Amino acid sequence: MLLSISTRRSWRGNGMAATPTKYDRGMPGLVAPMTLPPGEPAAGPWRAIREEDLVRVLFNAGSVSPRKPLIVAVDGRGASGKTTLAERLARQVDRSAIVHTDDIAWNEPFFTWGHLLGDHILSPLRRGESVMFSPPAWAKHGRDGAIEVRAGLDLVIIEGVGASQRELSDLVDATVWVQSDFAAAETRGIARDIAQGVNGSAEETVAFWHEWMDEELLFLSEQRPWERACIVVAGTPTIPLERDRLAVASGPL
Repeated sequence: MLLSISTRRSWRGNGMAATPTKYDRGMPGLVAPMTLPPGEPAAGPWRAIREEDLVRVLFNAGSVSPRKPLIVAVDGRGASGKTTLAERLARQVDRSAIVHTDDIAWNEPFFTWGHLLGDHILSPLRRGESVMFSPPAWAKHGRDGAIEVRAGLDLVIIEGVGASQRELSDLVDATVWVQSDFAAAETRGIARDIAQGVNGSAEETVAFWHEWMDEELLFLSEQRPWERACIVVAGTPTIPLERDRLAVASGPL
């Protein structure tokens, strides 16, 4: 059975309808409209950049030493393209690792896990130490293993919604905000979660997505992570791109 998913939702936090924002600030080529939640500024103008050049921008923005890795937070809305971007960046640096906030937040209440990220992941990395951390909910719910990051890396990427929380800004060297079309990201995220079967049936997945998004919209409207981003990356199409290029705009917004 095919499930019809409507992405034309109202912002439940304030009842405002989404309005397409068109990125036409003098950029040649195809320009795609992008819907953004109220309060999130539109990035632009967009320009194409190679993956390796974006890594160079991030290293220049941060402060590193021989013992401590560059810590980059890749933040954005659900299904905006954060994981894909993190993987593309990590491939450019041999000694690198990715930490997914989904692993830290697993079976925790919505957006209450910032102290776990700060105390058990970021602080040890800041001291030049390795990380081996099993979040408390893992043992409680029967999940084995641990989040592991070895010492001596050049780059550690923290990716996920809330990766660049304001309270942890002193522990992060550089922040990337992944800006995406809200409707396209929602469609992509629900389809992904249904395919993975992570939140039950298709109907249960849609219901959970909407519950999550209500919490996410409130959290991000309070945190405003785009204001801490040194660069913004488009997670949905904005300009024509070659295979190894990314669309970026200057930050903060």
